[in-house]
Amino acid sequence: MEGKKTANRGAFGQDADLSISYEDIGLRIRNLREANSYTRDAFAEKCDISSKFLYEIELGRKGFSVETLFKASKALCVSSDYLLTGNESTKIPTKLLDIIEGFTPEQMEQVQKLLKLVQDLSVGRKS
Repeated sequence: MEGKKTANRGAFGQDADLSISYEDIGLRIRNLREANSYTRDAFAEKCDISSKFLYEIELGRKGFSVETLFKASKALCVSSDYLLTGNESTKIPTKLLDIIEGFTPEQMEQVQKLLKLVQDLSVGRKS
């Protein structure tokens, strides 16, 4: 990937199997920002960064802190993992995560049963 700025260091400086492209991350951030009707200035303010720095992130020219990643994912209602990898299976809205974060194990079990029921009904199956 000539010309692409990537990060592929794992925890404690070990090589990771995953190569993360800042260009891809920047593109995901820009697409989600625009889909959520944020101007660059308004979104930069939500992330506590300058609009110039956001512009550089969106182009894949600059890296960013974990704090900035967290703020961006929260504002865009996606997981940080989704912004990093683009993996749709991790694209869980943060609004949903905020709701279930404090649930007890029993409440989580009820939520799982309810979601399974909704899934079964949506594909025409019965539980």
